[in-house]
Amino acid sequence: MRSDRAKIWRLAASALVLAGLLPALDVPQSKISNGILNATIYLPDAERGYYRGVRFDWSGIVASLTFQGHEFFGQWFAKYDPLLNDAIMGPVEEFRGDQGGEEFAAAKPGGLFIKIGVGVLRRPDAEPYNFGRSYTLVNPGKRVVRPAADHVDFVHELNNGEGYAYQYTKTLLLPRGKAQLVIEHALKNTGTQVIDTDVYNHDFYMLDHLPTGPASRVKFLFAPRAKDKLTAPAIIDGNEIHYQRELTPEHESAAGALEGFGTEAIDNDIRVENTKAGIGVRETGDQPIARLYFWSTSTTVCPEVYVHVHAEPGKTFKWRTAYEFYLLK
Repeated sequence: MRSDRAKIWRLAASALVLAGLLPALDVPQSKISNGILNATIYLPDAERGYYRGVRFDWSGIVASLTFQGHEFFGQWFAKYDPLLNDAIMGPVEEFRGDQGGEEFAAAKPGGLFIKIGVGVLRRPDAEPYNFGRSYTLVNPGKRVVRPAADHVDFVHELNNGEGYAYQYTKTLLLPRGKAQLVIEHALKNTGTQVIDTDVYNHDFYMLDHLPTGPASRVKFLFAPRAKDKLTAPAIIDGNEIHYQRELTPEHESAAGALEGFGTEAIDNDIRVENTKAGIGVRETGDQPIARLYFWSTSTTVCPEVYVHVHAEPGKTFKWRTAYEFYLLK
């Protein structure tokens, strides 16, 4: 009972912080608005940044985004530590190919590999890559952040000295007159090695911080199929994922790899809605879906769309993700 009360308090305190009723964390941040949406963006900083883990891209953490009094993101996890790999919020991205980080398979124990958006990491032993593991950050690269009233530009430059180098530019923008967040990406290969990997956005939706359950639904343009199985209580019903009951707070998740999408970008169009909150978000991308994984807990719903990234030396790969926020009719 005491642990349940502590968990409720932590979640309530997080909501109050994001609502401005409790002091915010003393971390670098920028508030942006277009008059329709208001968002708080946590900024990367190797010393004081909210997130200093080695899994996700440090740029573009959306701690809060509100539309007509409704909240779409927030702290979905109970325990916070800046070095925890999963202690991060909002539509955040991870670059992860077949071997995890770039050059991981070629790195011997004690050798180095690349995690785009993070830096150069050290492989400690011969164990396979584990996204939950805290690898040592050897070289964080160079970062430039340019905040403005309605957008934030992030630039990350990295060179491992062995032919792998890039300039990664990312912009979070609230377009004028729209209930929309747009994320523009450009990965320029400034080295001599080919960059060939996947990137996905974990999303971490928290629609009004309501629990995941029968009021939650996920809609696709295609009829998704579970590659193995979709764990209960989530079920596939035509073009949608529904929940037969609420997920329990104690570490229960409903997840599974999905297929059924085509080879064109038109299928990169997913909606997450909550009928009790009366709100939804439509996520679209301009690249085809390379892989699709669905993950959810009692606090968050995450359709994870993977995009394939390929950039020859001297070339730039660009992609765009847009989030449209709306009220249910």
